[in-house]
Amino acid sequence: MYKFMLLLLLSAPAFAQEVLKPTNSFLISGKVNKAVTITMDSLKQYPVKEMGSFKITNHLGEFKHQDEHLKGVLLKDVLSHTIFAVGSPKLLSELYFVCTAADGYKVVYSWNELYNTAVGDQVFIITEKNGTKAVQLPENIQMASMTDFKTGRRYMHNLSRITVLQAQ
Repeated sequence: MYKFMLLLLLSAPAFAQEVLKPTNSFLISGKVNKAVTITMDSLKQYPVKEMGSFKITNHLGEFKHQDEHLKGVLLKDVLSHTIFAVGSPKLLSELYFVCTAADGYKVVYSWNELYNTAVGDQVFIITEKNGTKAVQLPENIQMASMTDFKTGRRYMHNLSRITVLQAQ
C-alpha cells in the first residue's frame, strides 16, 4: 500500500497542467507563397484601433469576465502582406485560416468571413489590455472576435501560428 501511495505522489506532477510560456511571435504558413513570422515588434507597423471593453462569455453565453481598454490591430491588416497560393481570385473563397494557440487550441475563420463581411472589421490581435501592453501580459499574443455572440469560443491566448488552408 505504501509503495502505491509513494508512486501516486511521485507521479502527480506528470498530471499537473502545463504552464505555457507566452508567445512573442506567430507563423503564417500553408497556402501562401512565402511563410512569414510576425513578431510583437512587427505588429507595431499596423494601425492600432480602440476596441473598448469586451465581455467574455462561455459556450452557453454565460458571463465569465470583462477586459477593459482594449487596443488591437485587425487580423486582416496583418494578413494584408500575405500572397495566397491560389490560381485565381475565385479560389480565395475556398481559403480558411486555422489560428492555433501554444496549447493547441484552434480557432477558424474563412477568407470570406474576414474579407467579405463586417466580422473582418472586428477580428483583432490585441496589442494592449487594461492599460498594459501585450508584450507584458502573461498570455502575450491574444485574438478576439468582437462581434461573436459567445465570445469565449474565439478569444485566444498565446497565438503561435496561422495556417492557411484550402477547402477540398
